[in-house]
Amino acid sequence: MPPFWLRNAHLQTVWPTVFRRVNIAAPEEERILTPDDDFLDLDWYRGGNSRLLVLSHGLEGSSRRPYILGLARAARAAGWDVLAWNFRSCSGELNRQPRFYHSGAWEDLDLVVRHGLEQGYARVVLGGFSIGGNLTLVYLGQHAKHLPKELAGAVVFSVPCDLAGSAERLARPANRLYMRRFLRELGNKMRRKHARFPEVFNLDGLDEIRNFQEFDDRYTAPLHGFQNARDYWRRCSSAGCIEPINLPALIINARDDPFLSERCYPKDAVDANPRVTLETPSHGGHLGFVSRPTDGVYWSEERALAFLEEIGRGSK
Repeated sequence: MPPFWLRNAHLQTVWPTVFRRVNIAAPEEERILTPDDDFLDLDWYRGGNSRLLVLSHGLEGSSRRPYILGLARAARAAGWDVLAWNFRSCSGELNRQPRFYHSGAWEDLDLVVRHGLEQGYARVVLGGFSIGGNLTLVYLGQHAKHLPKELAGAVVFSVPCDLAGSAERLARPANRLYMRRFLRELGNKMRRKHARFPEVFNLDGLDEIRNFQEFDDRYTAPLHGFQNARDYWRRCSSAGCIEPINLPALIINARDDPFLSERCYPKDAVDANPRVTLETPSHGGHLGFVSRPTDGVYWSEERALAFLEEIGRGSK
């Protein structure tokens, strides 16, 4: 439970970004190639352990965000190696192909997981934040019959399990500042994409886009083979992928998350699958979960470590 003055959802959401600094040794950087002649940039935190935690960041985030670094530091101290990866174009360098990243592009995550296993790890667990959490659940559900045997489960936070509901929630006036920031960052990448692929990226009207439906209709959907934003959201929402998940998965969505609609709390789907657990703490905002800010303690990391030990026990 956070102190009373940190129980505001927006303050919980903004606090880590503005004030948190995570002291952790510099990672070992690696670039791997994708089958379509693109690349993914990885950050490794190794300690000679046989257990690996693979972390996926949120929308317009990166492997260097405080929520990634905080869990990486905590997991390393608990006897896990950590691999944090960047979605295409999120490491600071524009990716090579016209395609971008999106909430259901689990093929890149699968490539990262299998690359990690090539290093000899006995057990792998996934961690995901926001759309990285959605991507993780989509991977576990849509790819359930083909997952590596070493994959033991996943813990995910602040997941927009229903992408349409989350897009609608973020389009509300109360979330205008978040929306502006996301669209500004995405728009800047579209301009850089246009400079490289002018025949693919049309910038007409880019500055008039005001919400995710307009952006996804214009860019995300056609770039990645969807009919429109609604088709993309329907096919890539993790709420529809929970039933086939056959590994332990913990979803933690705060009830006061300003990014999530009621449909992002898939209680019925979770109740029908005993392998999946949904926890909905009263406070946490979006990727906040600050409990004791003066000493840098985040409840999300404490809860994640308890879950990691539960499913990772026996493979130290």
